[in-house]
Amino acid sequence: MIKPHIIQQIFETAHVEEVIGDFVMLKKRGVNLLGLCPFHNEKTPSFTVSPSKGIYKCFGCGKGGNVVNFLMEHEHYSYPEALKYLAGRYNIEIEEKEQTADEIQALNDKESLYHVSAFAQKYYSDKLLKSDEGKAVGLSYLKERGFTEITIEKFQLGFGLKEWENFTSEALKSGYKLEFLEKTGLTISKEDKHYDRFRARVIFPIHNITGRVIGFGGRILGSEPNKPKYVNSPESDIYNKSKVLYGIFQAKNKIASLDNCYLVEGYTDVITLSQTGIENVVASSGTSLTVEQIKLIKRYTQNITILYDGDPSGLKASFRGIDMILEEGMNVKIVLFPEGEDPDSYARKTSSSELEEFLKNSAANFITFKTGLLVDEAKNDPIKIASLVKEIVNTIALIPDGIFRTVYIRECSVLMNIPEQTLMNELNKLLRKRISKRIRNIPEESVPEVTEYAAEKQIEIDPNDLEYQEKDIVRLLLLYGQKEIVFDEKDENEQSVEVKIKIAELIIQDLKKDDISFQNLEYQLIFDEYASELEKGNIPDQKHFSLHTNERISKTTIDLISTPYELSKNWKANHIYITTEDEKLHVTATASLLSFKSKKVDQIILDIQEKIKGTTEEATVNELLEELLQYKTASLEINSKLGRIVTK
Repeated sequence: MIKPHIIQQIFETAHVEEVIGDFVMLKKRGVNLLGLCPFHNEKTPSFTVSPSKGIYKCFGCGKGGNVVNFLMEHEHYSYPEALKYLAGRYNIEIEEKEQTADEIQALNDKESLYHVSAFAQKYYSDKLLKSDEGKAVGLSYLKERGFTEITIEKFQLGFGLKEWENFTSEALKSGYKLEFLEKTGLTISKEDKHYDRFRARVIFPIHNITGRVIGFGGRILGSEPNKPKYVNSPESDIYNKSKVLYGIFQAKNKIASLDNCYLVEGYTDVITLSQTGIENVVASSGTSLTVEQIKLIKRYTQNITILYDGDPSGLKASFRGIDMILEEGMNVKIVLFPEGEDPDSYARKTSSSELEEFLKNSAANFITFKTGLLVDEAKNDPIKIASLVKEIVNTIALIPDGIFRTVYIRECSVLMNIPEQTLMNELNKLLRKRISKRIRNIPEESVPEVTEYAAEKQIEIDPNDLEYQEKDIVRLLLLYGQKEIVFDEKDENEQSVEVKIKIAELIIQDLKKDDISFQNLEYQLIFDEYASELEKGNIPDQKHFSLHTNERISKTTIDLISTPYELSKNWKANHIYITTEDEKLHVTATASLLSFKSKKVDQIILDIQEKIKGTTEEATVNELLEELLQYKTASLEINSKLGRIVTK
């Protein structure tokens, strides 16, 4: 159990823009930051982070919260796990009571898999650096590859001993369950015997985006014909190879700052390039590129540069994966290394500056690169040229942006020596065909009838629904509770005097005086806490509620204070002045309170009218009629102040 004052310290220390910036590429827009939402697929950014409010909100899918909510939603952390992650990031020491045996037992399977994987990483790193076999075989191999101690530590490289079950025995002795060793694939069990999956191999731990170990790759150093060169962890609850990229944890900040991601194939490609100074590099680890991996990169940049060895046939086999990148609206460049070289070997032969220069000068736009490659193959064969045109146009058609499509059509027209209009006609034909196909695939029942028009039923307004009025009152409390407004009042001598009062004091005193409560439970909780703090002489700010430990309160607060709109500075620069809400708070707060009371009175009037209908006793009816008259009079007075005319 983390102590309350430590939780408060974590919330006060953690910067929402820094934490979310580790996962999403954010760009400044006014006082806020904007990026692509990590919770749903979008091409136009609608994910807003407000550093001043300490919150995030997506105006596309509606998700919002504070820094802890983000980690819980994005990384599937529990509340304590999210707090511990933030405490670690900001070097805050956590004081908590020691876990009991029952609490340790109660840790869920997923967390246990993380713990086992973390133990395995430390075990393999320890064997690499401290065991005789590890130093003689594993460490000497890594040093032959030119890897420094800093690099080995950065990527947490390790070594698995030759013994059949050395790791498994160590893990079991340390209290880890065989069940989780098997689920992570670290241990393989057959006929009541257990042995280590990563025996006699150099180990490459695979990290998720927050740096937790989720899987491993192991490279054999001998040339045993019956054993694969690489083995990898099987998929588990924490490791899905189609959703992870090797090196993403180490590279994400550089990818975002340089606005480009180099994509390679293997572990050593990533490590060698990173050591050479090219740190914005990740690997697909031998798997075909997936949409999930592309979206992972897209969180940090719109630009991918794919590095290939000198084999054009291998490049052609990957065209489908590159087409998927284009479908996501990203920019793709290709670097082809000299024949016989790959990123790892070339980086080891050249200096940092030479490698950087080579990558910069060799990067070619994928579509023009693909066109040039296929043109060389087609030469003067008309059939191949016709096929080439269709393939290139198919690729261009995948690009969502119409302007980019037009530019590529123009470039390819020159490369293929084919009229631009011919390519454009083919592109339009293909786009029309796709649209037509989408329309044909719409289920019949989802296509509305257009031959007859039925009168639409009007939306009925529930007179008992106070949601709008309650929401507006609490919104004003949260946004402007500490703001001061001035009233003009008369003293006992009928002299005009100024009375200053905070918005929170005005709203709470006014509603408490009339004993008015809220229907919405979350609004009532926020109101009650404001009232309680006010009695102590405090007026809490909105962060008090947006960072609240009660998730219902924090979520409601964030929904109320978030807005997708921001007044541009250009208005004032051009001498156009807009009266904002905080400049007319006196009027806004008074109108909001009166509207709330008006709706409450309307509710009471309806209740009395219902009672009259169900009563036959004359005395009771007379009492109710007298009460009804009082509330109707009150309704007229309230609505008169609002400038309304009541006709019912």
